[in-house]
Amino acid sequence: MTQVRVFAFGVLKDWLGPDTVPVALSEGATVADLLAKLGEDRPGLMLRGIAVSVNAEYATAGQLLRDGDEVGLLPPVSGGASPGEDDPGQNRVEPPVLTLLTRAPIDAQELVTAAKQGEDGAVVVFDGIVRNNSRGRQTLHLDYEAYEEMAAKQMDELAREARTRFGVRQVTIIHRLGRLLVGETSVLIVVASAHRGQAFEANRWLIDTLKKTVPIWKKETFVDGAVWADGESFPAGLGVTPPEAEHGL
Repeated sequence: MTQVRVFAFGVLKDWLGPDTVPVALSEGATVADLLAKLGEDRPGLMLRGIAVSVNAEYATAGQLLRDGDEVGLLPPVSGGASPGEDDPGQNRVEPPVLTLLTRAPIDAQELVTAAKQGEDGAVVVFDGIVRNNSRGRQTLHLDYEAYEEMAAKQMDELAREARTRFGVRQVTIIHRLGRLLVGETSVLIVVASAHRGQAFEANRWLIDTLKKTVPIWKKETFVDGAVWADGESFPAGLGVTPPEAEHGL
């Protein structure tokens, strides 16, 4: 017998609850077997289009599960890395890579200034801010949550890959967690490079990829209700299809 601990994020917490759920499986069970059991035990549980992590790493449907594994159920993300740090100015690592999850306001100007070096010909900044409306509804605030251990790894890997792929000198990625008010920065990406072309391309690639792969979710609260934001579909190879979906059920 194999027992794993299952925990959910984003909208899936509304189905499974905020606490870890122990699930007993037969020896040799896979991720697909776990999803099938969860679907049987909780009819209506929305598993189509999700990704699954095992011990903070993305997993495939055929991955074997072992006793004590931690399994995360990850809905499409709406998207840090020293999880839990409250001040982007504390415990900074030196360039060329700085990534951080924070619950404190992000000082964009300070971080942009810190990123600049004499050899840079361009610094490109993406400053994502909370707007006052969405889908025609007035926004009161947003709440961001993350699978922090996994998000930290993913953001650090993205920053390092961007440096290699685009040949830029330095990458900074800071993402807020917790409650954000209108006008506050939710995510800041700063790319410094000798040439503007690489900096623009790297920054666009970073925010687009972060929004699809880093496990961060957003709940929007409006004057007339609240909803988890719809995420983009996971890239090919990350999403896990429940068994019933494979057979068109």
